[in-house]
Amino acid sequence: MNKRAAVLCAAAVVMAGTVTAVPAGASPSHAAEPARTAKPAWKGCGTTAQPALQCTSLKVPLDHTQPDGKQITLALSRVPHTAKTYQGPLLVNPGGPGGRGLSLASFVASALPKAVSAQYDIIGFDPRGVGKSTPALDCAPGHFGPVRPDSVPSTEAIERANLKRARSFAAACGKKYADLLPYIDTVSAVRDMDAIRAAVGAPRLNYFGYSYGTYLGAVYAKLYPQRVRRLVLDSIVDPTGVWYEDNLTQDLAFNDRHRALMAWIARYDKTYKLGSDPEKVETKWYAMRAALGRKPAGGKVGASELEDTFLPGGYYNGYWPHLAEAFSAYVNHRGADRLVEAYENFAAVDAAGDNGYSIYTSVQCRDAFWPRDWDEWRADNWSVYTKAPFMTWNNAWYNAPCAFWPTRPLGPVNLADVELPPALLFQATEDAATPYEGGATVHALLRGSSLVVEDGGQNHGITLSGNTCLDKHLATYLRNGTVPRGAGEVDAVCKAQPDPKPLGSKVAARTAHGSTLHGLLGFRG
Repeated sequence: MNKRAAVLCAAAVVMAGTVTAVPAGASPSHAAEPARTAKPAWKGCGTTAQPALQCTSLKVPLDHTQPDGKQITLALSRVPHTAKTYQGPLLVNPGGPGGRGLSLASFVASALPKAVSAQYDIIGFDPRGVGKSTPALDCAPGHFGPVRPDSVPSTEAIERANLKRARSFAAACGKKYADLLPYIDTVSAVRDMDAIRAAVGAPRLNYFGYSYGTYLGAVYAKLYPQRVRRLVLDSIVDPTGVWYEDNLTQDLAFNDRHRALMAWIARYDKTYKLGSDPEKVETKWYAMRAALGRKPAGGKVGASELEDTFLPGGYYNGYWPHLAEAFSAYVNHRGADRLVEAYENFAAVDAAGDNGYSIYTSVQCRDAFWPRDWDEWRADNWSVYTKAPFMTWNNAWYNAPCAFWPTRPLGPVNLADVELPPALLFQATEDAATPYEGGATVHALLRGSSLVVEDGGQNHGITLSGNTCLDKHLATYLRNGTVPRGAGEVDAVCKAQPDPKPLGSKVAARTAHGSTLHGLLGFRG
């Protein structure tokens, strides 16, 4: 394990005392069983890849304190167990907030060893407001249509234009969904998860979540500790920074990953012809950004869209060869086509993306306290920008509607002193979206949990992505509940997978699951 991992693990014990209060109505432990609902009527909705897939819907209260009040509908998917040994439902979530989970059930069922997946009903779900669940939110269709103002507010006019977008989005959500927004939050989603558990007749729940899904799972564990059977968290949100501080921390980590991409491109100068000095390659990238700010490529890719396009490279290095080719084509041949293609593949926002962003903001703005004084945002983000220019202002504007959100915040859930059966946590040391501190902190907060670290791992979402060492720990835990136990703060260490190669070279088969998983996890979550 590298020194950074060891230091951060030691620091987690100190950070554990900084959690905030449990929001109103989110008291933990022995909660009453949800009101009984009709047993879900599963129907076949199989695909070629997963012919056994089934689908159904479940009605839940909009407000769980009013079980007989207005109902909403959750969309569920399931790959049913086939083994004689049945270990109950395994609920899976891809993150977000706003991530669609229906397809994740099929992926997890096919990516786990058959002998393990066959013992579970693997259940995916679109959380409230998302995808095929109804009602599905879309506050402002086309909000991310190109070309947006430059993300860096280098002039008052640019700042005003970005502020106008943020205010108008918040206002649109408040106008269209005034009756729903007070109930689009993590605690309400957790209540929905327990309703799913009750509806399928399980006394306890098995859960596997990525990214924001780790916060969802941890909050479930806090509110319903007696109903947790097995808990897997991969790429872990730091609950002590929800959500303003977590986003500022992300900016620094994403800048590191962007610089790592520049260094990778420099190693393959013969392929990309952008130079062999990482600093000079990075200079060319920012020169490209400035040029696109003056003249967007194909009328679509301006400075902000370029950041959107390269942001996925911070989540998954399997995208690096595609991004490098687009970068090279633009700089060396002034070709807009490859850059526009990369934008459309990695960054363009469709109706599903509009829905995802509407839920992202609705949950994060409701979950936590955000500064209401824009001067505070301005000062904090300019300070971080001096150290991390790649993503800071792009990320600030992505979250800026929370400065103007029409519903009051609940405040994050206090995750201290959660006693559970052994939980299994996975964290990469160089993860940008959920930096290492999150895994170390949650390991300290969840008593008896086990932390498996991918040393040098760069990606967000690391299990079922080709690392056999990590996947062995996951399969063992799901098979019999066994977790590794180490002498220090980290219980097991797995070596990171190698960097990708340029397109056209032999690509190892390990990338197949990785690319599928990261397509399901998406970005920003």
